[in-house]
Amino acid sequence: MAEVHVIGQIVGATGFSESSLFCKWGVHTGAAWKLLSGVREGQTQVDTPQIGDMAYWSHPIDLHFATKGLQGWPRLHFQVWSQDSFGRCQLAGYGFCHVPSSPGTHQLDCPTWRPLGSWREQLARAFVGGGPQLLHGDAIYSGADRYRLHTAAGGTVHLDLGLLLRHFDRYGVEC
Repeated sequence: MAEVHVIGQIVGATGFSESSLFCKWGVHTGAAWKLLSGVREGQTQVDTPQIGDMAYWSHPIDLHFATKGLQGWPRLHFQVWSQDSFGRCQLAGYGFCHVPSSPGTHQLDCPTWRPLGSWREQLARAFVGGGPQLLHGDAIYSGADRYRLHTAAGGTVHLDLGLLLRHFDRYGVEC
């Protein structure tokens, strides 16, 4: 079987109006993919930027996959949350990006968005906190349902990833 090894980090995030940010992340693959080592999901620590608007997480990602086909290439999905001084958490944005398909090092910028909701929900978010969230997490990376949502742009999640591909030449794929 062909193998993909993803090694890198979630560097941090910029462009969010909130501070004290943390990120929940996960990886989604097709049925032909098997995770040999690593974890499918995780969460970073909370960072409150002191200078500038970059929240630094430097959260490691180390995934090793085996696959029988190219369909369902790995996608990383993110939920960025903010935490207030009382420890309450509020959604700041959803985002996803495809893992690059070429070997080497890659710097990725993943834009995020959040659902707006009704004007009452927007008003409640401004004064009380909270706000609308997705019921099903797969709407983050599946286009059909996502395009019906009214959304607001969030910030950007920054990643540094290194990719190693092995045995793809045996299956007729040039790397």
